[in-house]
Amino acid sequence: SSGINAEYGGEHGSTFGGNPLGCKIAMTAMDVLENEGLYENAQKMGEILLGELRKLPKDVVDVARGRGLFCGVEIKETESFNAWEVCLKLRDAGLLAKPTHGHIIRFTPPVVINEAEMNQCTEIICSTITSFH
Repeated sequence: SSGINAEYGGEHGSTFGGNPLGCKIAMTAMDVLENEGLYENAQKMGEILLGELRKLPKDVVDVARGRGLFCGVEIKETESFNAWEVCLKLRDAGLLAKPTHGHIIRFTPPVVINEAEMNQCTEIICSTITSFH
């Protein structure tokens, strides 16, 4: 016997879940998020990002939605462009974004982003997406 009594594969939580070192690392990360004001920063920067995403042309973007710094847009796919092509153009402009489900683009900037960096990102996003208008 291996000492693990799992009747079915995948029933245990994770390889390192609950071990003391993993828990200490998680607690320290939570302290950093709180002590450095990163929760508040994520909320503030997310409001800036989502506010700009909601201004994008409706003939290119169906809807913009998000929470904190986890935001996304639904791209109206046409014969001339799709979310993948928009992401490639964003990349060429210096911003990486993740297409998903074929028509959605995710924007997930780091929690340490500052307002000047966020403004630079939103300028790239808006000018790139507007170029498909």
